[in-house]
Amino acid sequence: MKVGKILGTVVMSALLVSPAINSTADATAKGEKVRVLISSTNDKAEVNAKQNYGVRWDFDQKGFSTEVTEAQYNALQKNKNLSVKLVEEVSLDAKPGSNAGSAASDQTPWGIEAMYENAGISSTSGGSGVKVAVLDTGANKKHPDLANNVEQCNDFSQRKASLVTNFCEDKNGHGTHVSGTVLADGGTGDGIYGVAPDAKLWSYKVLNDRGSGYSDDIAAAIRYAADESDRLNVNTVISMSLGASSESPLITDAVNYAYNKGVLVVAAAGNEGPSANTIGYPGAVENAVAVAALEDVQQNGTYRVADFSSRGNPNTDGDYVIGVGDVEVSAPGRAIESTWYDGTYNTISGTSMATPHVSGLAAKIWAENPSFSAAQLRAEIQNRGKNNDILGGSGSAAGDDYASGFGFPTVNR
Repeated sequence: MKVGKILGTVVMSALLVSPAINSTADATAKGEKVRVLISSTNDKAEVNAKQNYGVRWDFDQKGFSTEVTEAQYNALQKNKNLSVKLVEEVSLDAKPGSNAGSAASDQTPWGIEAMYENAGISSTSGGSGVKVAVLDTGANKKHPDLANNVEQCNDFSQRKASLVTNFCEDKNGHGTHVSGTVLADGGTGDGIYGVAPDAKLWSYKVLNDRGSGYSDDIAAAIRYAADESDRLNVNTVISMSLGASSESPLITDAVNYAYNKGVLVVAAAGNEGPSANTIGYPGAVENAVAVAALEDVQQNGTYRVADFSSRGNPNTDGDYVIGVGDVEVSAPGRAIESTWYDGTYNTISGTSMATPHVSGLAAKIWAENPSFSAAQLRAEIQNRGKNNDILGGSGSAAGDDYASGFGFPTVNR
């Protein structure tokens, strides 16, 4: 199933999703182009390569990405002055949805009630002035519950153009669902509320409507969001409900780039649980907040970590230190109702659904504490997790554990 040397396997982290990898051999046999990353220590050789093949994304010292034919790929492999690596494409072979409805069954679904620790809550508030960049399948910017909050809408996933501005159409549903959990504002009065309905959405489509994406496009979108945050001097959260079983150096570098620019990066832990050491990337990166999924079941007096939710490293339990491959916090992720691509609502599950709860919470906290750095905001989220320990589910234990991390951070301290 694996193709040569890869940069990373990118797949949305919705429940019941499995990857189907397109073989480069199959692609080139059909005359299709393949995505590659070309780099060189010879500046002249790299400049010549850029002129010969064109540039999709330029990653400075890491090289540049482009698309080449089979003959060009074979020729590049023989060029001693160039390093050529494949940029992997992964497709979803299961739809991440069920129980669609034209009307919201609950304006404040159980995850929102849990975040606010209020079963009777009828609406939410917060997030003003904060931007949340959701990197996913795009969003239905005309959905009544999102229309007021879409500020940027860009497509990084198209083959013929690396960036299409003012376009982020979602025909998959995953991105619209995630966006709603972050900041849906109730629409015309009968829609769903997200955690931080006063925040603004930067919808960056990095996965096509089949749920396929390339690591270079995702890395470029992360950097774009960080640069926009810097240019506009605004507090920005990047929310990524996508994941990979192996690390993409391009995405890791981009996460570090964003974090160094003062952006908080939140990512799904993955759905490979309950086995240990199954956190996906970029959630496994130290500078990303990895979020595990809770379900609406009480066990040992707390919510329970879903079995499907990926687990971290049990050897680091109790240290309250985030390293590579650790779960940081947990949030509602099973049976989450939210906005859908066709203007309706849908209930789906996964750490994909847990991630936007934390992204919305981050926006809400940052709006209340605009002088916080990203590091201070992260510490506040961790502290709130410590105050709401999770004791239910395989691997859960008192304190920092490999299933729920520091715990479940909520709106209330």
